[in-house]
Amino acid sequence: MASLRVRVVPRSGRTEVARGPAGEIVVRVRAAPERGRATTEAGAALAAFIGIPRTAVSLHRGARSRSKVFALEGVSDADLRKALNRL
Repeated sequence: MASLRVRVVPRSGRTEVARGPAGEIVVRVRAAPERGRATTEAGAALAAFIGIPRTAVSLHRGARSRSKVFALEGVSDADLRKALNRL
């Protein structure tokens, strides 16, 4: 299982996974940060980007913060690095 620290930007024009100016992973989502909607959409975007089922992504830390850590089940660190190299 791998873990990934991301910064979530809610209320964006589109949903995407990208690199930020400081090299961090940024997940932009259209959802508002209300009742966990932005977090749920960020998890789904990460799953789609990496190519794993949505159920394999769970929030590990940061439920009420823009900085979050997601746990990725069934993903090795090497597979995660390979996916992130596409950014």
